[in-house]
Amino acid sequence: MHAITEFMGQQHRHCDELFAEAENAAADGDWSEATPAWMGFCKALENHLQREEQCLFPAFEAQTGNTQGPTAVMRQEHAQMRALVAQMTEAAARQDQEAFLGGTDTLQILISQHNMKEEQILYPMTDQVLSDSAAMVETMQAQI
Repeated sequence: MHAITEFMGQQHRHCDELFAEAENAAADGDWSEATPAWMGFCKALENHLQREEQCLFPAFEAQTGNTQGPTAVMRQEHAQMRALVAQMTEAAARQDQEAFLGGTDTLQILISQHNMKEEQILYPMTDQVLSDSAAMVETMQAQI
């Protein structure tokens, strides 16, 4: 069963949709649409990152005994994403189209590469090593 891979992959796609919505509205200069779309993206992204950091990664590390492997890399990338999201949120608050859109390419690349590593390596490994991946998905769904 690939419950974790499927659930978390769906979250990635949801975040991607919200990101694109915010980026397109900002590119059009429509801040009345861009700002709430961006805030929706920020909330969805943070919920996703917290699910990983508070539920998924600790369970993986407990099962494998590996705290310096893929989860350590993912946490570093989460920190990079959060820093860039904070800069872009400030730009959105100023309605600074150039600064906001300047960050979108970098963030999109970072997220895309990060998601690929998770979906192709970490999530399948986690589905494999956890005895009940469906229960982990239920735990993560309850955490919002």
